[in-house]
Amino acid sequence: LQVNVHYDGRFATLSLPEAERIIHLRHLIRTYLSTMEEIGVDTWLMHGSLLGWYWNQRIMPWDTDIDVQVSEPGIRYLAHYYNMTVHHFPDIDIDGKKYLLEINPHYANASHLDTHNLIDARWIDTSTGLFIDITALRRDYTSTTISSSSPSSVENMLTTKARHTYLSTSIYPLRRTTFESAPAKIPYSYVEILRGEYGDRALTRTRFLGHRFDGERKEWV
Repeated sequence: LQVNVHYDGRFATLSLPEAERIIHLRHLIRTYLSTMEEIGVDTWLMHGSLLGWYWNQRIMPWDTDIDVQVSEPGIRYLAHYYNMTVHHFPDIDIDGKKYLLEINPHYANASHLDTHNLIDARWIDTSTGLFIDITALRRDYTSTTISSSSPSSVENMLTTKARHTYLSTSIYPLRRTTFESAPAKIPYSYVEILRGEYGDRALTRTRFLGHRFDGERKEWV
């Protein structure tokens, strides 16, 4: 298979060109967000997808996947009731599209040492192999980022298996917004989170990987 790590090899036969990939990624996030809303599980944009939202509430043209988070109770609920469920959207394309919600069997193992299972779940486009990475945000009882004498004690720290650590007040309350024209949620302190992960330049640099941000059109071209 001529595919890369951003495709699920069970469903992919080749990597898609940029323009076609973006179309499928838009369907991917819209269907995921609507499904989580219907199920009743809070989910929010993170990492590169949150950066795309910051610029123009869209997927950036060089992105090859989408990143979201859910809470620990959220991933547990999905694992118990929705693991390996296939969701059909008949209004997308002529024959419709199907998406698989797959929960990692090791989702309950919160250890940072389990580097082969950093992603807790995926929402997979069964026609292209493109997917959304879903990671659970858990209480971090091992953090040394905040001192024990601080009012913001360790019990207010949240972490993922990939060692992304946040104050709970940086995530909650979630903000309601739109992403790719679909209702979505983002962390409360999104600027602080983006600066911490990508640096100040990521919020102002208007040229990247052969693309330029057109301020008038609010679009990467």
